[in-house]
Amino acid sequence: QVHLVESGGDSVQAGGSLRLSCAASGSIRSRYSMAWFRQAPGKEREGVAQILSPGVITYAESVKGRFTISRANDKNTLYLQGNGLKPEDTAIYYCAAHASRCLKEFCDYDYWGQGTQVTVSS
Repeated sequence: QVHLVESGGDSVQAGGSLRLSCAASGSIRSRYSMAWFRQAPGKEREGVAQILSPGVITYAESVKGRFTISRANDKNTLYLQGNGLKPEDTAIYYCAAHASRCLKEFCDYDYWGQGTQVTVSS
């Protein structure tokens, strides 16, 4: 079992920056793929960024050039740095681990965190 806890969500002005963290514990392995998803009110959950083992990174088109995903394996922590934030980035951001199936751009994942709220005001 893997336990994921996100942190770092906040309310910011458009153009601002945030860094989200996801602390993993339990049976986590450094080779596990990990990802960030988000869900805005009234919308479906969407992939934001993912790191597939061995290090292939994917970004959603809407965040390319503004968001950066990274991981610190020694700390079992996943990060998402967001710069130039826009009101449309407002959502609950979820961390996910251990890709179970990859049939589309963003894989399906077995483990999920509880989410952290990001609000961007104009």
